[in-house]
Amino acid sequence: MGIYTFRNPCSLLSRRFSAIFHETRPFRIYYAASSALELDDRHMFDEYPQMDACNSLDETIIPEGSIRMQEGGKLWHLVSRALKSLKWGSDRNFRFRVAVKEHGLSHAINAFRITVHVFASAEMRRDVYALLRDIVCYYNEHNLDMFELFPALFDSWKRSAYIYNVLMKVFAANSMLENGVDVFVWTKSIGLEPDILSCNFLLKSLTNANRLDSVRILYEDMKISGPAPNVYTYTIILNGYSRGNNSHDAFVSIAGEVFHDMERSGTSPNAVTYSTYVHGLCQFGYVDSALDFVRDMLRQGMSLNSHCFNVVIHGLCRKGELYEALRILEEMRSHGILPDVYSYSTLVDGFCRHGNIEKGYSLIEEMSLYNIKPTLATFSSLFYGLCKAGQVDVSLEIFRHCETCGYEFDNISYDILINGFCLLGDMDSATKLFQEMISKNLFPNAYNLNSLINGFCKSGQLDKALETLSIMQQEGIQPDTVSYNLIVDGYCREGQLEEALKLLEEMSQQNIIPDSYTYTTVINNLCKERRLDKAREFIPLLLKKNILSEIIVYSALLDGYAKCFMFNQAFKLYAGILKSGISPDIVMYTILINLFCSNSKIFEAHRLFEEMTKKGLNPDIVSYTSLISGFCRVGNTEKAWTLFRLMLRRGIVPNVYTYTCLIDGFCRQNRADISKFLVDEMKRRDIAPNVVTYTVLMTGYLRSCHTGKAREVLNEMEDMGIMPDDVTYLILERQAEYAYRMPVR
Repeated sequence: MGIYTFRNPCSLLSRRFSAIFHETRPFRIYYAASSALELDDRHMFDEYPQMDACNSLDETIIPEGSIRMQEGGKLWHLVSRALKSLKWGSDRNFRFRVAVKEHGLSHAINAFRITVHVFASAEMRRDVYALLRDIVCYYNEHNLDMFELFPALFDSWKRSAYIYNVLMKVFAANSMLENGVDVFVWTKSIGLEPDILSCNFLLKSLTNANRLDSVRILYEDMKISGPAPNVYTYTIILNGYSRGNNSHDAFVSIAGEVFHDMERSGTSPNAVTYSTYVHGLCQFGYVDSALDFVRDMLRQGMSLNSHCFNVVIHGLCRKGELYEALRILEEMRSHGILPDVYSYSTLVDGFCRHGNIEKGYSLIEEMSLYNIKPTLATFSSLFYGLCKAGQVDVSLEIFRHCETCGYEFDNISYDILINGFCLLGDMDSATKLFQEMISKNLFPNAYNLNSLINGFCKSGQLDKALETLSIMQQEGIQPDTVSYNLIVDGYCREGQLEEALKLLEEMSQQNIIPDSYTYTTVINNLCKERRLDKAREFIPLLLKKNILSEIIVYSALLDGYAKCFMFNQAFKLYAGILKSGISPDIVMYTILINLFCSNSKIFEAHRLFEEMTKKGLNPDIVSYTSLISGFCRVGNTEKAWTLFRLMLRRGIVPNVYTYTCLIDGFCRQNRADISKFLVDEMKRRDIAPNVVTYTVLMTGYLRSCHTGKAREVLNEMEDMGIMPDDVTYLILERQAEYAYRMPVR
């Protein structure tokens, strides 16, 4: 039997694809179709004529004695009618699987092969595509070897690449990418060249599947041995590397290579190519570079479209630079490029999400001036901003006005309004909107129902939340982890911890996997109830389920021990965490710092603080305040003051708790003067002292026998409308008898 040997560079290409797709097996070498057919005398053609020599059915010569028909020959009559009329027509419902069932695989393949070749000679691309797809789908459904399909379909290699191109598209369109690449390699191995359209389609399919290694190999082979890439090929390559799951460096590298290849081949980039490059830069956060590129292209007189500007506008809105994005809109007009609905919708969404609803609304009005009709997405952004600001009634009013103008809103718009009413606790309005949505044949989804569940839980209507969960299940909408988390959180908020634990069991019965939030919520509440042994039982379960964020759960458990003053257990757990190789995050570090400070182990706390900064974790206000409080507690106000100044230099604004800790520390050292300075500084920073701050300052004055100043603080406190609490009164009572006997200073 004759065997095809792959010609260079195809032999190299086949091995490279083999490593990607087939890994454990070498790329299979195909038998020549003509040699394979010698094994089966039921074939239709001894040799298929050249495509250019067969332009009509009359020129197709079928040698005598080469056909063996079954009794009844129904399949062959079908083929005969198809060939005579060049129409599959009413017989198209005679599918390949039916032909195989009635006549066997060999006869079905022969019959369909003849039809494919003749239809191909007449350039009936749609019919060829439909026939090949039918065959391929049958092979795929029955797990038949696609490698054996090639020699079965193609009876001679001396033919046009037409059928191979169609077959390549069939495989690519049906996500059978390995087989599509096999066709590419097979076509080249027999000396034919696939057309650029089919290759681009395969490249695009590989790109959408993020098979960039395969994309790169295919692209390199096309540059070497054809078909020569065109502008769409280059754009597809750029698009593949512009996705967020790739790196900026990889994108910049391939972009430079692509533009170099285009220049060398004499191919000019088009507006889509430039847009794709700009999108890639913005995707990786290099919006300024993207904008510079766009402006440079305009200076060179390049033709750009609105999409180039739109991706820059979107990138700037993501960065929160909304007014810079707005200036791009005017820049578009100055260059004769009219903003479209996407330009405006992106800006409306950006302003509304950042709370500037008035500007978002004014942009919608501006759209009407330029005869640009806002889309559902445009109005949904406005609804979102209004609902976020608590103006759900205004949002509903605009919603109703839009309906009178002919807008038919979808689930997303309804969900925004439903969620808005739920956040306000207006469950009646939320329920009415939900029922209205159903009456308009908008099938509810998990988002709509989760909004209702969240609203019912927050308003304490757990029975209705459970009823909504039941409705989801009855309607065939699978509740997700979020659905159950909302109810678990609701039970915990209401103090019904046992019910929350039962719901955890129900989740496992429904094959819904609890996440770290589920367990953290339950563990936090177990710690609050001082059921720490029960909380610890979850640790082995988390390890078994391989929940990656178990550090959150450990932090919750550590915090529970600290709040229950169970320091020994907390330190043992911390030692176990370190042994397991888990590196603390900023939350765990802060809990540990507070834990050590509470246990008067200030030096250990400071060591953890320095360790955290060395790891590149920036301490936040809570971390600083915990450590400042610890140093003040042990009387080391000098170190506390140093940390306070360090915090200010790093741009972290202290809060009322930070100041109160420092004030208390200096008062304990009879430095009420510094404490008063700190109170005045709080006021300059618009940080209002609270009852604890004033109580601490009064205590300091009384301790140093400055009773007059203590009275001034009490009067100021009352003028500020801050009522003394039980601690304040207790301190005043204890100090009153002694303090008032001393001379007033």
